[in-house]
Amino acid sequence: MGKRRRVAQRRSTRPAVIGSVIAAVVVGGGVGAYALYGGGAMADDTSATAAEARTKSVKTGPLSQAEVTGAATRFLTAWQAGRPAEAAAATTDATAARTLLSGYTKDAHLEHVTLTPGVRQGDKVPFTVKATVHHGTVSKPLTYSSALTVVRNETDGKPLVKWASAVVHPDLKDGDRLVTGEAGTPPVKALDREGGELTTKKYPSLAPVLDGLREKYGEKAGGTAGVELRVVRGEAAKKAELSDKTLLELSEGTPGTVKTTLSPALQAEAERQVAARKRASVVLLRPSTGEILAVANSSPGFNTAFQGSLAPGSTMKVITSSMLFEKKLASADKAHPCPKFFTYGGWKFQNDDKFEIKGGTFKASFARSCNTAFISQAPKLKDADLTQQAQQVFGLGMDNWAVGVPTFDGSVPVQSQAQMAASLIGQGGVRMNPLNMASVSATIQSGSFHQPYLVSPEVDGRTLATASRSLSAGTLAQVRDVMAYTAAYGTAAEAMAGVTGDVGAKTGSAEVDGQKKPNGWFTAYRGDLAAAGVVQAGGHGGSTAGPIVAALLKAAG
Repeated sequence: MGKRRRVAQRRSTRPAVIGSVIAAVVVGGGVGAYALYGGGAMADDTSATAAEARTKSVKTGPLSQAEVTGAATRFLTAWQAGRPAEAAAATTDATAARTLLSGYTKDAHLEHVTLTPGVRQGDKVPFTVKATVHHGTVSKPLTYSSALTVVRNETDGKPLVKWASAVVHPDLKDGDRLVTGEAGTPPVKALDREGGELTTKKYPSLAPVLDGLREKYGEKAGGTAGVELRVVRGEAAKKAELSDKTLLELSEGTPGTVKTTLSPALQAEAERQVAARKRASVVLLRPSTGEILAVANSSPGFNTAFQGSLAPGSTMKVITSSMLFEKKLASADKAHPCPKFFTYGGWKFQNDDKFEIKGGTFKASFARSCNTAFISQAPKLKDADLTQQAQQVFGLGMDNWAVGVPTFDGSVPVQSQAQMAASLIGQGGVRMNPLNMASVSATIQSGSFHQPYLVSPEVDGRTLATASRSLSAGTLAQVRDVMAYTAAYGTAAEAMAGVTGDVGAKTGSAEVDGQKKPNGWFTAYRGDLAAAGVVQAGGHGGSTAGPIVAALLKAAG
């Protein structure tokens, strides 16, 4: 019996220790817990039911120092000891906490974890994490700071750690995971058309493009993946457009090489041009082949130039004009109505500043960007006419471009009544980006659609998109005529001044709900070059996106 008592005594006095600070907190936390939950409430056998007694024992009000440090210690001690279920039970969401804490060792491969609390700040306790990340034959130390907050459980008054994934690591959002392993794909070394390396240091706006190249060609370019600890995003973070994040690189991968069509000189010029304006994007390509020579965004976090989905405004009139010419509903040099207003489908459409052109030609209406000249033809059109024109002639809206990186391929949905009429002038449901609109000008310049591409299809044998038909010689000549007239005498004239040779252009302004100024658009060609740009919330396209596009056309020589 004496021996058994001594064993029992040793067990009962053995502390859970993760450092002197935690050990001291355990003692204080234990005393506080006993006073609150073990012996602080006496049952009233004569006047209270069991339920009433439980209600009276629920503590409310501000947390004491002992409650905060006690709850923090229970959680940190169990986490450090590798007991995720016990640690999770000390939080407000045991299910979510257990899942993430279990993955801390199983998925993230974190070993020898040491958690050191800092000085309590009210209900908040900061702490430092030191651990070793181990995977295969490689390992590295990891140190970071985090914090937890203690709250009172509404049900029983018990102090618990308020659960959030950020408690485990500050870069985690709820639903995210920590994973250590081979980086998703091997790195790639991207080259320009002359063999020089493309880097974000040299070309900041290429960050999303380089990410896209790694995603597409990392495993095909001959590289090997490195090993890293990273945050793998959950659904909530993905909806917020957050990407996976590398926290620690254990070993570097070996990059493969992929060559692009980008021109180093023109890419540098594109970067300079968009840097001068907020929310500007531009694309320059070669009409005869579809090769993309430059792409830049002043906000490099998202590739609006390739993946944006914006109403293109009056630049859409290039496509609409080609359709009206084919259907004999307009002719470049013939009289065409341009009234102040035109009502269709219950909507009253008007021109900028409510102007009108009396006795003018369609060319004059195109050059001045008369909305009603196009809307007035809506009653003579079928709902699907514009959609078919965009798909069949310009290769848009088919979701089948194989550029080499992710792109949005434009959208011209079939619409009715007022929405169909609005689509004729690039509003309604029509959505484009600079890559799409540069391709539109390229199709007019070359006479047929050539799908734009950043990486030659010869690299991986992929099939480029095609259009089912081309414009007739007569229709093509008229579209080129009205675009050339606009570049020389219309709304694009100021921006295109000094751009010589075989040129054509179209401006656009797209209204956006809740935005004081419209998005400014501009698309143009010069010889075997075509470009388009947008400046969001910039105002009229001729004075915002126009100079950016014109500068690139000039720089190309």
